[in-house]
Amino acid sequence: MSEVMRLVGKSLAPEVVLREMLHLMSELLGLNRGRIVLADFVGDLALEGLADRAPETRSSQAPGPASAIRYAYGLTRPEMARGRYGPAEGITGRVLATAQPIIVQDIDAEPQFLGRAVLRSQLPQEVVAFIALPIEVNREVIGVLACHRIRSRDRQLSDDVAVLKILATLAGQLLQLRALVADKTRALEAKNQLLRRALETAAVRYGIIGTSPALLQALGELERVSEATASVLLLGESGTGKELFARAVHLSSQRRDQPFIKVNCAAIPDTLFESELFGYERGAFTGAQSARAGWFEQADRGTIFLDEIGEMPLAMQTKLLRTLQEGTIVRLGGKREVKVAVRVVAATNRDLELDVQQGTFRRDLFYRLNVIPIRLPSLRERAQDIRALALHFLSRVNQDNQRNVSLSPQALESLEQHAWPGNIRELGNVIERLVLLSDSTMVSAAELQRFLPDKPGKPGRAPAHPEARNQPIVRDYLPAQSHSAAQLRQALDLHGGNQSRAAQSLGLTVRQFSYRLHKMGLHNVDNL
Repeated sequence: MSEVMRLVGKSLAPEVVLREMLHLMSELLGLNRGRIVLADFVGDLALEGLADRAPETRSSQAPGPASAIRYAYGLTRPEMARGRYGPAEGITGRVLATAQPIIVQDIDAEPQFLGRAVLRSQLPQEVVAFIALPIEVNREVIGVLACHRIRSRDRQLSDDVAVLKILATLAGQLLQLRALVADKTRALEAKNQLLRRALETAAVRYGIIGTSPALLQALGELERVSEATASVLLLGESGTGKELFARAVHLSSQRRDQPFIKVNCAAIPDTLFESELFGYERGAFTGAQSARAGWFEQADRGTIFLDEIGEMPLAMQTKLLRTLQEGTIVRLGGKREVKVAVRVVAATNRDLELDVQQGTFRRDLFYRLNVIPIRLPSLRERAQDIRALALHFLSRVNQDNQRNVSLSPQALESLEQHAWPGNIRELGNVIERLVLLSDSTMVSAAELQRFLPDKPGKPGRAPAHPEARNQPIVRDYLPAQSHSAAQLRQALDLHGGNQSRAAQSLGLTVRQFSYRLHKMGLHNVDNL
């Protein structure tokens, strides 16, 4: 019995435990050709509905269910296949119908013993007994535990019957437990399906394209913390859609009708950080002809999104920490504290923990921002979303430029199979170039190749590794590519002189892009 319990402790799978139990019956007790017959209504291993099946009242005339051998030891597959019994048919059918154990002292002397599964010629020539006991779940007979036994044994037949009753009870409990697990599993699967549909709806509501597991996981985390007031830190590589997620945090909260203010920390010169974030009073500096509310005041009761938080200077990090801790700001040149109730969503593609170790980012500010970290998946982790994203970008760029360019099925497959070194922004840039520069309205897979960023130095290719101080969270890119003056100028031309979009198309921050322009003597070009 202890061996059987040890098996139950290792597995709940009936096909494992019950067959081994029958094996032990044969090896240790000499109870041979053990089988477990289950009523047809029990079904397969899922045992659907068995856990909460209400017990039936059975009259003495009730014929009982049909049944079949489901588990056995010492029987061949053909023998098991023959072991099917109609309602109340044979000894097995009678046990199912009456819920009473039956002991056949001599199978040759019992007319109702069918001998259907095993031919008599395959059994010993001695007197063979047959023992069949009911298996019950919720006080209803759902099966039969049965076996052969040589009649002449030193051990009393009643002793074997007592052991078999215990094993029949254990089998019923195991089947019931398995049914409960199956029911719970089905309930969880149904709940997960509902949650998935809800998240997909949420993705559409927030303007986020895709249904990949990685994306839905990030959305699920976002939904769970939407009503909290704690800071959210969005982590991930450049171009993973952090602004969309930040807006989703805002839109899913009770602050949705209040301001959402976006601040790009990489685009603010160090000398202007304080006045931009906290505002200034009249006369605070030369040219301050009137007072101005900063971004925090403008975001009061709403959400402020601090993009590229890792670019914030250390001096401003200290002042930001004070605002987060005390909920107040002081305008530049002012003395009065102003109360602000703002939820902060910060984003970075940097390894802030590494920056903390290197002393370029305050440890206490990092912990204050990192209350709820949400990692956004890269495009490499969202392969099944590429088609939907490409069609979304295609529709938008076509409308913006009054074009009617489409992608052939083969071209869409090529986009899905492409090993994207960059991210969603890079995919959008490829689609934009394709719409603007394609010679045909239906782009084939062959024509698509000239727009894909698969060659070093090709315009639009995101550098795999930003500069040392700006390393992404995931570091599996190729070494950083330098950009030539022609590439910088071409990016500016493509984006109408907009440095921010030009920088994004090359996978650079605005500061990095501006630095390269100055380094190459392009800072005075006409379209700047």
